[in-house]
Amino acid sequence: MRKIFNTLFLFAIMLRLNAQNHDSLTANDYSRAEHFLRYYTQPYIDNGEVNPVWLPGDKFWYRNLNPKGSEIIVVDAIQGTVTPSAGQQKNGDAVLNRREFNKKTLISPDSSKEAFIKDYNLWVKDLKTGKLIQLTTDGIKNFGYATDNAGWKKSDNPILKWSPDSKKIATFKQDQRAAGDMYLITTNVGHPKLESWKYPLPGDTNIITIQRVIINVDEPRVIFIKSEPDPHRASLSDDISSSGTFDDVAWSPDASQLAFISTSRNHQQEKFRIADAGTGDVREVFDETVKTQYESGQGTINWRYLHSSKEIIWYSERNNWGHLYLYDALTGKLKNQITKGNWVVTQLIKVDEKKRELYFLADGREPGNPYFTYLYKIGFDGKNLSLLTPDKGNHSIKLSPDENYFTDYYSQPDVPGVSLLRSIDGKLILTLEKTDISRLTATGWKPPVPFTVKAHDGVTDLYGLMYTPVQFDPAKKYPVIDYIYPGPQGGSIGSWSFMASRGDNQSLAELGFIVVQIEGTSNPLRSKSYHDMNYGNMAENTLPDQVAGIRALALRFNYMDTNRIGIWGHSGGGFATACAMFTYPDFFKVGISESGNHDNRNYEDDWGERYIGLLSKDGSGTSNYALQANQLYAKNLKGKLLLAHGFMDDNVPPSNTLLVVEALEKANKDYDLIIFPNSSHGYGAYAPYMMRRRWDYFVKNLLGKIPPKEYKLESKQDPRNPGSMQ
Repeated sequence: MRKIFNTLFLFAIMLRLNAQNHDSLTANDYSRAEHFLRYYTQPYIDNGEVNPVWLPGDKFWYRNLNPKGSEIIVVDAIQGTVTPSAGQQKNGDAVLNRREFNKKTLISPDSSKEAFIKDYNLWVKDLKTGKLIQLTTDGIKNFGYATDNAGWKKSDNPILKWSPDSKKIATFKQDQRAAGDMYLITTNVGHPKLESWKYPLPGDTNIITIQRVIINVDEPRVIFIKSEPDPHRASLSDDISSSGTFDDVAWSPDASQLAFISTSRNHQQEKFRIADAGTGDVREVFDETVKTQYESGQGTINWRYLHSSKEIIWYSERNNWGHLYLYDALTGKLKNQITKGNWVVTQLIKVDEKKRELYFLADGREPGNPYFTYLYKIGFDGKNLSLLTPDKGNHSIKLSPDENYFTDYYSQPDVPGVSLLRSIDGKLILTLEKTDISRLTATGWKPPVPFTVKAHDGVTDLYGLMYTPVQFDPAKKYPVIDYIYPGPQGGSIGSWSFMASRGDNQSLAELGFIVVQIEGTSNPLRSKSYHDMNYGNMAENTLPDQVAGIRALALRFNYMDTNRIGIWGHSGGGFATACAMFTYPDFFKVGISESGNHDNRNYEDDWGERYIGLLSKDGSGTSNYALQANQLYAKNLKGKLLLAHGFMDDNVPPSNTLLVVEALEKANKDYDLIIFPNSSHGYGAYAPYMMRRRWDYFVKNLLGKIPPKEYKLESKQDPRNPGSMQ
């Protein structure tokens, strides 16, 4: 009897151990998944994208990483020669060091002076003599010169533009005095530190405004431009300094005039103006008004003031597609449309006034993926359109300083890239590098799978990427994770170029999931109607497209388990994730919402007022913003929801997540919460911790297995490129 008992006991232990092993993931499983993160995959990429450092005489060098290590390559664009140079690395690093500068100062075009802010006033320093000159004297706190604060982004950098002759500065006096404050409190032993700054909200009576000025430098004098203060807005983005310095202003070559754009508070009207730099007098040239929101391009501002010919290159989506137009700067009349067709100009990168030619990037004109970018040339008159980069793929263009040459790196999400050197007319000079991923594929890596599905309207094509485990079994059913970033200023995919790793998408797949990214409607780089599909109602969050897309994929691939669908995102994706869990509670079963702007009445004024419109109230006193607030629908939660936020988040204030927390508690709903007491929007040093907790949450609640306890993710350096963390 004892032998039988011992046998049964041992058999029971074996069954239990086998069940534990089947129902658990191990540290080895997590380690294998971690090896698909960028800091593991990137060191296996050889001969990657060329980043040229240009030298005098149309020469440049670049660092090439290959299986042997790091190699410096010197290229002569004129001769069309390539020379490996073991001794060039030291010289090249010196060039890089010379190019570094202190962003708290801006150096004049002739390199004789640098401008900076001190005590809310603007100063310059003579770089030869060291003499300091105070240019303004009446700047005070919250009403200073060249100060930088968009609410969600702020710095000590001066926001200004030097004139070409280095004798004048265009800037503004930023008025924040009546704007509302935002507060954050540190977590520490002892008295906490209160951080406060000006952070207007949608609907506020008082927002941040700028009074434009021109400052004479040699004999300091402030000339106020004779126009009403403008809202702190830009034609391209949320911020008048989104490029890092003063946007939407352009000096004439002789510094006698300053062209600028005034953007309305709701981004629906743009006024093109020209100021006399000596008197501040302003001439209204023309304006454009739209029903939703105006933007001057994608990634860069595309208007140009051509002083010599008294013309203006203007960007408009008036015919549903982003195109370039030519205006008469004297009369404000349209001369002709330059580009046209069912495709989008994204960036104007070169204007040749002598030849009257434009060079620009555009999406959607060539067959295939409409998000692939190509370089084109066209005449001011709209004739002789030429494709300069014919190779299929997404092109990254870098012009030489004299704009006579450019490097062209093209690739696809599942096709590694090629770096070329071309002359400005598109002629191929050299093939510089062909990216080699043979060492990467030898590790078991595989690329994501591009796909197309129909949007929720059943008509519009959507594009996305799908990730499956390396050890994929088509006979199994896999839970699905939807990574979402709904924009509308960006999208879930980001770059459509080749990448060895896109966040932790493949890592999650390795843990036993199918991961998808779907570029939904209301995101940019397509038609204006596509981009504006959710205008005024950000609660749509592309979610109908996500649901329709996943359902379509599941019909195509029967290994996708539509009974186990998860979703996660950060920032706008955090907003969308919580919204998905509340509005599609029977479809999405597990969600992870990180740093979401859940109620846009609690997020900075410019973003909401641009994409939703000005805050208004109906007859019952309910605002258009309130109807889109996630906490209003928290009572609908059925699945598992993890919320996360940094409590020193100066982009999306943590009150956004706490509003959802409070609503869930009022509704007696279970939820999970991770807080980062002293972290900002991206969690900083705690980002790997959040990633690991994200893996754990999906493994436990969507996969139904037990994760390894407290696995630690640790990034590392590429040994070929010391000092650069992957």
